[in-house]
Amino acid sequence: MQRMKFTPSSLPAALAVLAVCVLAAAGALMAAGPSRAADDAKSAKAGEPRPALTVTTTQPTRTSLAQRLPANGNVAAWQEASIGTESSGLRLTDVRVNVGDTVRAGQVLATFAPETLQADVAQARASLLEARASAAEAAANAERARTLQASGALSQQQIQQYSTAGETAQARVEAAQAALNAQQLRLKHAQVLAPDSGVISSRTATVGAVLGAGTELFRMVRKGRLEWRAEVTSNDLPRIRPGSQVVVTAASGAQVPGTVRMIAPTVDPQTRNGLVYVDLPLHPDVRAGMFARGDFLLGQRDALSVPQSSVVVRDGFSSVFEIGEGSRVVMRRVQTGQRTGDRVEIVSGLQPGVTVVERGGAFLNDGDLVRVQAAAPAAAASAPAPRPAASAPKVPAAQ
Repeated sequence: MQRMKFTPSSLPAALAVLAVCVLAAAGALMAAGPSRAADDAKSAKAGEPRPALTVTTTQPTRTSLAQRLPANGNVAAWQEASIGTESSGLRLTDVRVNVGDTVRAGQVLATFAPETLQADVAQARASLLEARASAAEAAANAERARTLQASGALSQQQIQQYSTAGETAQARVEAAQAALNAQQLRLKHAQVLAPDSGVISSRTATVGAVLGAGTELFRMVRKGRLEWRAEVTSNDLPRIRPGSQVVVTAASGAQVPGTVRMIAPTVDPQTRNGLVYVDLPLHPDVRAGMFARGDFLLGQRDALSVPQSSVVVRDGFSSVFEIGEGSRVVMRRVQTGQRTGDRVEIVSGLQPGVTVVERGGAFLNDGDLVRVQAAAPAAAASAPAPRPAASAPKVPAAQ
């Protein structure tokens, strides 16, 4: 390696390079000075607590809430009538209604073949005529026997026999009349009539079938009336009275009003629940056999409530953040109740008059320092907007 030799002529150039390096280093030190001072200032303030979040606050208020008792139950027919055959061995010839049809009392629902019944009626009527003829003859014989009683032509025993024969013949007339009435009644049963007005809920009648007595043909919801059979715990049954108002929610979400008709006198020994029978009006979204939820309206009550945004649910528990000393929040576990609009009832866990977080509680933890956002004054909100400044008059341009 060859060594660089300095000559007197290269010395000024080297000194110039050295001076440039010294000036560059000094500039770098001066530039780093302010940033290091700022870092030192930040590190000095690192030990001070800083607010975690800016929140708005509110206070629990006393409000009047509608007292409701929720329950579940099934919708059933108020009374369901079973309509069947009253005569045996008849053939069904016509069915005039179907499921869902509304019928009136006395309306013809189905008919049976009447030929056999008409023949039975004719035979019974002929038997009645024969019995009447025999009774007339027996009565005449008895009357002649009584007229001969004084002459002694007939013994007392013979006279008694004629009299008994007349009474027996009259009894046969009454029996024949009863048989005719029975056959005429069977002929009426050839038409199946609705026992009351209502809605057909089931049909098993088939044209051409030969049915026995007592076979069910239709089922009918009497008057079209439905009821909600709500299951209520034994502890809540004393709170309900006949005539109480109820709101039943159908599966479609429709709200149907109802009225408590009666309360069952017994409870289920297994579930300890009692049935409450609620009359329902006709509604297209409510049908027998449906499951429905409802609320019993038990009047008004005074309750403590907060906005729904104040309640935070964590780990399955509802909590509210209360503003404590030094603007630090305290998590209060509360028990919520009824929800009405945008407010939630607080059953327990919170005292009236305290200040709680209204918005922003979802990002807080117990003990966090917060900055409370001041509400905008009403005067500032209602103050008129300032008028724009008048523009200066334009100066005509010089010609």
